[in-house]
Amino acid sequence: MSPANDPSILSPLGKPTEYRADYAPELLYPIPRQLKRDELGISGAALPFVGEDLWNAYEVSWLNPKGKPVVALATFRVPADSPNLVESKSFKLYLNSFNQSVFADEDAVETTLARDLSAAAGAEIGVKVAVLGSRPQVSVAYPAGELLDDLDIACDSYQPAPELLHATDGPLVEETLYSHLLKSNCLVTGQPDWAMVVIRYRGRPIDRAGLLRYIVSFRGHNEFHEQCVERIYCDLTEHCAPEALAVYARYTRRGGLDINPFRSSGEFAAPDNTREVRQ
Repeated sequence: MSPANDPSILSPLGKPTEYRADYAPELLYPIPRQLKRDELGISGAALPFVGEDLWNAYEVSWLNPKGKPVVALATFRVPADSPNLVESKSFKLYLNSFNQSVFADEDAVETTLARDLSAAAGAEIGVKVAVLGSRPQVSVAYPAGELLDDLDIACDSYQPAPELLHATDGPLVEETLYSHLLKSNCLVTGQPDWAMVVIRYRGRPIDRAGLLRYIVSFRGHNEFHEQCVERIYCDLTEHCAPEALAVYARYTRRGGLDINPFRSSGEFAAPDNTREVRQ
């Protein structure tokens, strides 16, 4: 992709920013998903997966009609088949623009968020706002699967190395494997992004040492969260040929937002919004 065609060049990421104190939906910056999907050989309307990107916002606030601040949590569900993802810094700046803006109540905020984000993504976005006064609860837990991180492996690849992936001979299995060792970097700023990745599949057993080395190989890779998960999904599909597959990553928050992409062949339902321990 030439710089002239790269939308990240125009994005607010990595640039000095003047924070808006008034409601400003124009701050949202959409990036076409297809730009990176072309690299993975994904073309046409039919995607090789279904799924969503689950965003959690921890710094949501506005003013009530009397000028008194209200604080809340919010969740956003962006379908994987939306034409665009929303660049994360623009999302944060947009949320900050609510801070000195007056809204009648949380329903008005929820409606506004859903309208603006759906317009940016090009598809309907699910939004839920929970005022802290309502005492919303959260869950923190580990996946119901097997941790890979205790494997005694040698690592020397720090760019995605799909050749490390392979399935072994043996009867079909259905299992969930997870690792806390996924790290990638922001495509534009190079800042580190930390995550837990969960892989659930049915098929011939995936070689666990190779899988963990593959996960570690993202350590020097520059790509957005959603794109990393789609790359992992496509590499596992090509090199291990599972009958059914789901890949889920929970990234630690930055700037009051965390992003948790989920991609599945369709046999496995999306997980609930249980937090990873670092979130």
